Amino acid sequence: MNFDLDQDQLDAAAGARRFFTEQASPAAARAALEDGPVQPGRQALADIGFLGITVAESLGGGGGALLDLAVVAEQAGAVLAGPSLVTAARAAVLLAEEPELAAALADGSRALCVVDGSSPALDAVGADTFLALVDGDLVVGRGTVVTGQPMDATRGLGVVTLTDPRVLVPDAAALWARARDVALVVLAAEDLGTAGRAVEVGVAYAKERHAFGRAIGSYQAVKHSLVDAWVGVEQLRSLVWWSAWAADRAPDELPLAAAAAKAFAAETLERAAETCIQVHGGTGFTWEHDAHLYWRRAKVDRLLLGDAAEHHDVVAGLVLAGALS
Repeated sequence: MNFDLDQDQLDAAAGARRFFTEQASPAAARAALEDGPVQPGRQALADIGFLGITVAESLGGGGGALLDLAVVAEQAGAVLAGPSLVTAARAAVLLAEEPELAAALADGSRALCVVDGSSPALDAVGADTFLALVDGDLVVGRGTVVTGQPMDATRGLGVVTLTDPRVLVPDAAALWARARDVALVVLAAEDLGTAGRAVEVGVAYAKERHAFGRAIGSYQAVKHSLVDAWVGVEQLRSLVWWSAWAADRAPDELPLAAAAAKAFAAETLERAAETCIQVHGGTGFTWEHDAHLYWRRAKVDRLLLGDAAEHHDVVAGLVLAGALS
């Protein structure tokens, strides 16, 4: 089975890379920590069509596969862009039978947020429409958002209290579970981009920084740590592509693939970010350097939608239940 990207997906990734490089950056992520705007912002993502990639064409979206969105999400993660495409992917699943709301998601006229109980919700800051599972039903409503001092302002985290909810889909547990699995895949794709960029930054510095007459990248301790981080990124890439493929082509495999991708993404990004800081030495710990921004993203994302331990438990349970047989 060939899990390589096709030419259209490679072209989409290249186009997304150009867009995000022009519209977002680690510098913008740092500015957001000081109350600057999150870049590129919801409307820019809607205008280029990224929020609607997996929304059906009949509802005003692109009608694309989850893998199409994942290749874009990787490029978003590389520059710490916001808001997250995780929210768009998850909402697209939940609103597949809601034409008005799905169209509003795709064109950016509604700012959506998906709420998981009392946990801080992704992209809650600035949202005007909230989706949640209440007593087994999918509901939509307004909400009040309470925020704290953000570690990564691009994630827009906030604790949401729903107001005036109404039922959209009764008995929606299965729909909610699929949407959450899709969200895990896209979150892993964003983390893939962030981890890959952190390794690139570390490698570049290891080539240019010299100590005792040699580039520090020539020393075993440095090169081995960077190689280990790079291997993790490439292993994560395989998991992300598999899980995105499964969402579209093998839905029975999705719960296992999504949990595996999220668990490994949390560990891989954390390792890559910490390696980047260590390679930079004292410079990497300073506010002026970008290395700490990747570390901030790692520390936030490792807990979003469940931590690695939770998803390892899911993987173990599914395997023991015969998911791979």
